[in-house]
Amino acid sequence: MIDHISIGVSDLKASTAFYKEVLAALDYELRDERPLTSGFGRRGKPHSEFWLNARPGMAKVPADSGTHICLRTKSAEAVKAFYEAAMKLGAIDDGAPGIRSHYSENYYAAFIRDFDGNKIEVVTFVAL
Repeated sequence: MIDHISIGVSDLKASTAFYKEVLAALDYELRDERPLTSGFGRRGKPHSEFWLNARPGMAKVPADSGTHICLRTKSAEAVKAFYEAAMKLGAIDDGAPGIRSHYSENYYAAFIRDFDGNKIEVVTFVAL
């Protein structure tokens, strides 16, 4: 089982503000703020699970890197809220909310790229 994940960001302050707003749609809150890292955890969970690590001057993550992080949520509405908040704040669209039947018939997801090119997916499984 995975306990937590971390991603590098070139501007910790800007990325923390971005993720604070978009992750709120998934019931995450900012829990830890340190000089070189910020941690977000789901409400009701004991610790931060999603971390941002300052990497000033890092190159953007290439679109063809093949790496992405997927966060599961409770509803299609939460997927949409995450995506809409991300678009409003300047993320790059990498797949609007919708069914991804090539994964399964009830796989409902959206994909964004943050300011550094990190690909973040949010998924739920809808009732058929």
